[in-house]
Amino acid sequence: MLKNHFPLSLAVVSASVLLAACGAMSPKMPMATAFMQESLPDAVKVPAGHKVALETVGVGEITYECRDKATAPGMTEWVFVGPNAVLNDRSGQQVGRYYGPPATWEAMDGSKITATQLAVAPSGAGNLPYQLVKANPAMGSGAMSGVSYIQRVALKGGVAPGSACSPASKGAKEIVKYQADYIFWKAA
Repeated sequence: MLKNHFPLSLAVVSASVLLAACGAMSPKMPMATAFMQESLPDAVKVPAGHKVALETVGVGEITYECRDKATAPGMTEWVFVGPNAVLNDRSGQQVGRYYGPPATWEAMDGSKITATQLAVAPSGAGNLPYQLVKANPAMGSGAMSGVSYIQRVALKGGVAPGSACSPASKGAKEIVKYQADYIFWKAA
């Protein structure tokens, strides 16, 4: 009786191992909603003629500082100082960093880019806005070479602190946690 079950058990185990191996070989499918242009406000859509080169999830923090308002002397406000985030691919592996100022996206291979903001659009209460930036030419060769646009989407948190910013607290800094997908585009 054991002989009859052993070949069947071996076949089931072999099939399971083979299926697991095939699943591991197939590329991870990106989340379809992460970079679908149709769901984004027009202002932050990447122009036609570009394709997604890299999808990342930025997880980190943003530093704000209590400073004088540029347009209202004697008044203060929380001012964005800079980000510090890890960039992970869709499987959770670190592929780069995002830091500033100036805002810099750097791949693990050492290639990096800065960019110029083109547009922002609201993404929901308590979240940073969607953003579209035009990439400057890459420094170094690697993953960032040829990147033309970067979109910031799928935002969670990151807005200025809700704590008081007054002339008495000028110079105070606060760090706010955030998460955002950064989608890197290249010419098609």
